[in-house]
Amino acid sequence: MAAMIVDSNVLLDILTEDSQWFQWASTALAQAAQHHKLVINAIIFAEVSVRFPRIEDVNDAIPLEWFERRAIPYEAAFLAAKCFLAYRRRGGERSAVLPDFFIGAHAAVEGLRLITRDVGRYRTYFPRLDIICPSEA
Repeated sequence: MAAMIVDSNVLLDILTEDSQWFQWASTALAQAAQHHKLVINAIIFAEVSVRFPRIEDVNDAIPLEWFERRAIPYEAAFLAAKCFLAYRRRGGERSAVLPDFFIGAHAAVEGLRLITRDVGRYRTYFPRLDIICPSEA
């Protein structure tokens, strides 16, 4: 079964029942789960964790039975750094490597599809990623 990495914004849209994105996110994730192994990494886990007081609550919200947890490969960390450097050279103002670069690089290095509603940086810095997003759902 092919794997797909799930961006934190999709999970948060579902967990918070976001008025604008809940329907798209829940439908897209359910469809993805029919044909893909769903994957998160430590960056995604951290971004979702901000909403919860205890790690047990996060584990309940994104259970291991549904989401495989994978480490970010060192090759992906290297690629994230190179994409961040390109971002800075294009005038980006952030001074630390952004989570999207780690997530996009992880997907790129492992050949994972990505489900997200925020495609801007992914399309710019990882143009070959196979992305599921609202305009393509």
